[in-house]
This record gives sequence, structure tokens and C-alpha cells, in this order.
Amino acid sequence: MATDVSETRRAYTVRLELVDEPGELLRALRPIADNGGNLLSIFHERGNLTPRGNIPVEVDLECTPSRFDDVVNGLRDAGVTIIQAGADQYAEQVSVLLVGHLVETDLSDTLETIEECSGASVTDFALDAPAGTDDVSSARAQLAIEPGQTEEALSVVRTVAERKDLRVVEPLVEGEA
Repeated sequence: MATDVSETRRAYTVRLELVDEPGELLRALRPIADNGGNLLSIFHERGNLTPRGNIPVEVDLECTPSRFDDVVNGLRDAGVTIIQAGADQYAEQVSVLLVGHLVETDLSDTLETIEECSGASVTDFALDAPAGTDDVSSARAQLAIEPGQTEEALSVVRTVAERKDLRVVEPLVEGEA
């Protein structure tokens, strides 16, 4: 008897972002098991927090293609933030550089404003302040932006930068040379 290719189990990777609270990993794993996913590995990067203080988690699982959609929907229904599922990325990745008195102008406020006003999520952030936090510094912010919303998100970044007298170098789109 021939096996239906669509029902062959295959491996998938799901990248999640979890709040650093007890039970969050279990909350993220339950929809996987409940929807027919078999865990292969979990890479829980507790020491590597995202700019929002969340934990990046990479889960490798095995299931049929039809069940994978159920797994992803189950994660969403549970309120788990999905950065990437299988080959599908749920947001465009755009990097911007900010230069100026980043710390002095309230860096936390800058990042929060970008996230709240643009619908973008800061998925990675690196600050370089070689002369100390009281002098000019630079930062690279990687933003996850819903497809088609890149210009709106960059407009918010420009507005925040102008208000705080920061310079913006943009965008450095993932995959471009």
C-alpha cells in the first residue's frame, strides 16, 4: 500500500518568544503535543533575552504537514508569540541603525515607542557606547514587521529619531548584500 506523501511525518522548526515567567515554556509546548506534534529538541536561550526581556526559544518537532497548521494555530490560540514557523516567517526582518545620545534620550522609551506606534517588534538589539553612556552611541535594532507594513514602521522610527535628535541608517533588509 502506498503512503500518502501529504501525511508523511516531517521535521519543522518553530521560533518563539516567551515571557520569562514560570510555566511559559510548558504553555508553549502543550499546543504542540495537543495537536499531534512530537518534540525533537528545544533550544531555550534563557541567558539571551530579547530587548523586551523575553526569552527566544527554538523548538524542533515532527508531525504531518496537515497537523503542523494545527500546531501553529494552537500556539497562536494559546497566546504564544511566533517569530517563525517552518519555512514561513510571520514578519519581514528589517534592521536600522540609530546614532546619537541614545541612553541620554531614554533608550527604553525609544524602543517602546517604536513597538507601540508601528506594530513592529524589536527582535534583536545591540548597543555600542565606546565612550560611555553619556556620549554618542550607536545601536542596531532588528525589527520584525508584518508584511506590507515596513514603510509605516520606518516612518515611526524616523519620527522618534527626529524628536530625539538621533540619526537613522535604514533599512538593512535581511538577505540583501
